Amino acid sequence: MIKNKKTIKNGKLLLVVLINVCFFYSCVPTKDLKEANTNMPSKYVDQATDSTNSAQLKWKDFFKDENLTKLIDTALTNNQELRIMIQQIDVAQNEIKARKGEYLPFITYGAGAEVEKVGEYTRNGAVEKNLDIKDGEEFPEPLTDYSAGLFATWELDVWKKLRNSKKAAALEYLSTIEGKNFMVTRLIAEIADSYYELIALDNQLAFIEQNLELQGNALRMVRLQKEAARATELAVRRFEAEVLKNQSHKFEVQQEIVEMENRLNFLIGRQPQPIARNSEGFIETQMDTIYAGLPFQLLLNRPDIKQAEYELEAAKLNIKVARANFYPSIGLKAGIGLQAFKPKYLTETPESLIYSAVGDIVGPLINKNAIKADYNTANSKQIQAVYEYEKAILSGYIEVVNQLSKMENLKQSYALKENQVKALTESIDLSTRLFQSARIEYIEVLLTQREALESKMELVETKKDQLMARVNVYQALGGGWN
Repeated sequence: MIKNKKTIKNGKLLLVVLINVCFFYSCVPTKDLKEANTNMPSKYVDQATDSTNSAQLKWKDFFKDENLTKLIDTALTNNQELRIMIQQIDVAQNEIKARKGEYLPFITYGAGAEVEKVGEYTRNGAVEKNLDIKDGEEFPEPLTDYSAGLFATWELDVWKKLRNSKKAAALEYLSTIEGKNFMVTRLIAEIADSYYELIALDNQLAFIEQNLELQGNALRMVRLQKEAARATELAVRRFEAEVLKNQSHKFEVQQEIVEMENRLNFLIGRQPQPIARNSEGFIETQMDTIYAGLPFQLLLNRPDIKQAEYELEAAKLNIKVARANFYPSIGLKAGIGLQAFKPKYLTETPESLIYSAVGDIVGPLINKNAIKADYNTANSKQIQAVYEYEKAILSGYIEVVNQLSKMENLKQSYALKENQVKALTESIDLSTRLFQSARIEYIEVLLTQREALESKMELVETKKDQLMARVNVYQALGGGWN
């Protein structure tokens, strides 16, 4: 009969707990998750429907210049920003371990000693005064107490709050890896751009020196013409001014070369020193074909898009974590050890044995504003992550379209500039012969040389832009990190 009453009592208690849990569950707010729009065109503008994608090429296969690949290889080891990002990855990895430990039992150990003296005219003092421990041994005064034991606490992860938190940390870790990969693609592109900029400056310097040699010859010719009374002092002074102008420009380009070398040294993490390079044949450099593949491949290849995707998935889990705060938490506590007023009694069991076990359920009841605010914040961050993901996809697609268009337009522009340089280079010799025969004025020779130099400088710039556009397409497609 007593057992039946006890069973009924336990059943009623369980029923009350279940009713309370259902009540709390019904009061928990729910919001619909916003889904990201990942729709993309079937192909790029003016591009064939072909899945061949240059982003699959490793950077060592994409770049053919041995000096450039050595620079990139060094940068991937020594670049300070990359090293900082690698430490950030370690931090994210440690966060996973920390959150994993939160849903496992915590077991600790402890030992203590204390001394206490109570007054004789108190309840405890009166009892202790007339109390024998055993065999006539009086209760010690003052009272010492020694203890040692093991203690365990465990929060039961019924609502998967802690496990979802650990999964969110894992996604954040993957996000930092993709962030590092995106940094690698940018670093490789930046080194390649700076390297081509440096070689372009070398070629511009060479054209200036060639032009200075031509202008020096023209200046000597004009001086001879003046001595023969076939030219004026004005012509001599104009040619001298043009020579001085280009000599000044030469020093400006030399300074730009120094700064570009040091920029590369900074990117590869070393002290200023000369950059090994081969600047010959820069103008004749052929442009290899770039295969853009299909737009949806950006979702797989671009690290910044994958990073945004992981951030979005982590934000979804954080909503579940915030929602679980509305539910009651269930905890278990237990301990076992030994306790006695003298150390020699600690080993006497079961007299000195102590143990305890406690279970509790704690849930929010009144003033849930903080929990509601956290839940609303998690939802807002999830929506924000959706927009970040959509922005990354749109930005990546537009970058590819822009760079593909730029490559095609630069190709047409370079062909025209090449013919312009050829025509103006031939006109230099022609204008010189016509001036010698007094058929044109000196100013035409001067303008022809100036226009020829400017066209050569523009040709070098266009070739540099072509090479940089090729690198930028490779980066925009998501190449370089693998």
